[in-house]
Amino acid sequence: MKRVALITGGTRGIGFGIATQLAKEGFNLAVNGTRPEEAVQTAVEELKALGAEVMYCRGSIASSADRKNMISNIRKHYDALHILVNNAGIAPRERKDILEATEESYDEVMTTNLKGCYFLTQLAANWMIEQKQKDTGFSGCIINVSSISATVASVNRGEYCLSKAGLSMATQLFAVRLGEFNIPVYEVRPGVIRTDMTAGVKEKYDKLIGEGLCVQQRWGEPADVGKVVAALAKGDFLYSTGQVVMVDGGMTIPRL
Repeated sequence: MKRVALITGGTRGIGFGIATQLAKEGFNLAVNGTRPEEAVQTAVEELKALGAEVMYCRGSIASSADRKNMISNIRKHYDALHILVNNAGIAPRERKDILEATEESYDEVMTTNLKGCYFLTQLAANWMIEQKQKDTGFSGCIINVSSISATVASVNRGEYCLSKAGLSMATQLFAVRLGEFNIPVYEVRPGVIRTDMTAGVKEKYDKLIGEGLCVQQRWGEPADVGKVVAALAKGDFLYSTGQVVMVDGGMTIPRL
């Protein structure tokens, strides 16, 4: 039986890159997003063409009801969940200096990027424990996609940085809690990745990358992140729970 992976934000950008690699590795997929089903049909068909069974779970991870529906629908459809990839996240609607940032923006970003992931992980983890107790051969893991912003300060989007720093701690917390069940939890920390989220700052980062921002002088691609997630999901790093895998082209290496 094929293993099942849920990828939040899995129909575009980094999430679609992850879903693509997992489909290639033989996983069946549940991909989550907020867009109407007809808007994601092309992405779903591309994933199916790679041999995966694919279900679309529409909903916002910021919504408790949507999170519960997502897990319930996967249970009805597949009756299994082996991999949770917490990828969905939002940037502030407006980049504002932290001296001028609004509580509304803070609440929106933190609710989606941190609270949503935290409580979706809780739901998935409890189901994984249930599966493990029924079948000792069950193999599952949780993978959180954070950002270099977990440690690299951007004062014009403080709420985003805080949300990713919080997700980094959530990785360690769940890694510790799920250790007794042998369910590893990982953090994948991308750098500057070419997606629709970064399209608005393309010119800025083209220049910075050309000037040596990253050791490897190119943009990261969704497939770069997807291949790392696939290796973790396959079980290639079973003795590395709680660890961070950087996918940033060497951007965060301290250099003189």
